[in-house]
Amino acid sequence: MTLIETILKRRSVRTYTDEEIPENKIEKILQAGLLAPTSRNRKPCEFYVVKDKEILEKLSKSKASGSSMLENANTAIVVFADSEKADTWIEDSSIALAYMDLMANELDIGSCWCQSHLRFSADNKKSEEVIKEIFSMDSKYRVVGILSLGIASSKPEGHNLSEIDESKISYF
Repeated sequence: MTLIETILKRRSVRTYTDEEIPENKIEKILQAGLLAPTSRNRKPCEFYVVKDKEILEKLSKSKASGSSMLENANTAIVVFADSEKADTWIEDSSIALAYMDLMANELDIGSCWCQSHLRFSADNKKSEEVIKEIFSMDSKYRVVGILSLGIASSKPEGHNLSEIDESKISYF
């Protein structure tokens, strides 16, 4: 599959079967995150692979909305970034999440990026803080998001090139 085919196929998947994700696929998804470029190659990101159902359930409540799919995910990858290592932790984490999301789709693993940065839980706590408490993380660590993973219970139709809005492009 070419990269553009993977990009066109990529869709957010929020419902999963009970089927386990093969370990070699999780490893490839993590490799994609570890290979993601970072500013000045500082590599501030750390990846917590979560399979524990109790922790997934807690993570599913880290936001008022948009995180419930984590409860039924087979696996989630929480991306922490050391904000003392790089002031570009938001960008670096976002690129790593995007690379892992694309790799998951390449491997036919359903995935959904769960935004945490600048979001709040139902009881109005910062989503980032809720997640950091779950893992007892030091305050220097920041969280942009979580990648939810599972075998898709249904596969949304991919995009096609005719959907591109070329009016968004300007040449100078």
